[in-house]
Amino acid sequence: MCRHLAYLGPEEPLGRLLVEPPHSLYTQAWAPRRQRHGTVNADGFGVGWYAPGDPLPARYRRSGPVWADPSFADLARVVRTTALLGAVRDATLPGPDAEAAAAPFAADGLLFSHNGAVTGWPGSLAALSRTLPPQDLLELEARTDSALVWALALARLRAGDPAGQALADTVLEVAAAAPGSRLNLLLTDGGTITATAWGDTLWHLTEPGHRTVVASEPYDDDPHWQEVPDRTLLVASRTDVLLTPLKDPAEDPVPAPSEEPRT
Repeated sequence: MCRHLAYLGPEEPLGRLLVEPPHSLYTQAWAPRRQRHGTVNADGFGVGWYAPGDPLPARYRRSGPVWADPSFADLARVVRTTALLGAVRDATLPGPDAEAAAAPFAADGLLFSHNGAVTGWPGSLAALSRTLPPQDLLELEARTDSALVWALALARLRAGDPAGQALADTVLEVAAAAPGSRLNLLLTDGGTITATAWGDTLWHLTEPGHRTVVASEPYDDDPHWQEVPDRTLLVASRTDVLLTPLKDPAEDPVPAPSEEPRT
C-alpha cells in the first residue's frame, strides 16, 4: 500500500521528478508496477520540499487522488527544489483525518513517510503508545498507524539518536509488537535520505556526487536503478548509499529452558 519517493540533487521542478517520468509517482497513483498490497493510491497525496535558505520544508497535501487536483499540476510545474519527499496514499477505510493522514508528516525540519501497514492496529501498538509523553500523543497529526510510527521515530530523533538508528530501532520495536507489519519508512532532512525496506519494495538510483533518488519503485526504465533487499536500512547522501541488514525480531531463536541441577 502507498508509494513514496525522496530526492536529493540539483534544483529541479517538482513535476520533473513526480509527474513527467513515464512511471512517475503521479502515475503510480493508479498504475503502480511493483505494488504488492492494494491497487489504487487514491486516498490522498502529498509532497514536501526544501527552499534555498530555509531549513523548514513546505508541504502540499490533499485527501483526494492526485489526478483530481489541477492546482498540483501548476505547483509542480513552477516550484523548484534540491530535496523533496512525495507520497500517494493507498485506498483505505473511511476516516475522519482527511489530508492530515497524507504523507509527508513533518517536524523539526524533517519529512517522513510510511509505506505499509501495522498488523492488529490499533491494539497491537497500545503498549508502545504509552511509552510516548502525553503531549506527543496529543500532537499526532492523524489517528493512523503511520502517524504513531512517526511519533515513535521522532521521539528517538529528539532524544539524540542518529536518523538511521532511530528508524531501525522503531522498525524493530514495531515489528516485535506487531509481527507481519510492513514498515517501509522514508525520512529526509534535505541533505540526507534514510529509509527502511521491511515488507515492501524499495529502490534507489544514484549518480555519485550529483543526485540520489530513493523510491518504492523505479519511475523509469533506467538500468541503474537498484533494488534494496528486504529487511535493510538505507542511509544516502548525494555521494553514496549505505545499506545495512536489519534482523527480524521474529527470527530470534527462543532460548532453551535451562535445567535445574539435580541433587
